Order: sequence, then C-alpha cells, then structure tokens
Amino acid sequence: MAVPKHKVSKSRRNMRRSHHALKANAYAECSNCGELKRPHHVCGDCGHYDAREVLAPEPVV
Repeated sequence: MAVPKHKVSKSRRNMRRSHHALKANAYAECSNCGELKRPHHVCGDCGHYDAREVLAPEPVV
C-alpha cells in the first residue's frame, strides 16, 4: 500500500489544488431578443437558436 514518506505541507497541498476552483458560467447575448443565454443553447426567453425560431414562445398569463 502506498504511504507518504514525509508530511505534505499545506503550501504544497494547496498548490496541487490550485486548478480545482469552479469557473463562472459563460453567457452570450441572444441575437434575436438580446437576453443573456448559455452558448449553444436555445434562448429561454424567445425560443430562438442560431437566428431561427426553434420553440414557440409561451404566452405570458
């Protein structure tokens, strides 16, 4: 069984984990309505994707 021969310092341990941080989600502006949406996803506001209507927008009650 692998057992460390020496104690790993807090500095070395934290340097190893430096790439583990979460990244913020990317957002792009919808070309049709201007709302923010995830790239390569259908706009949840107007239902457009790649400059064409994919989903009919739901009526607001």
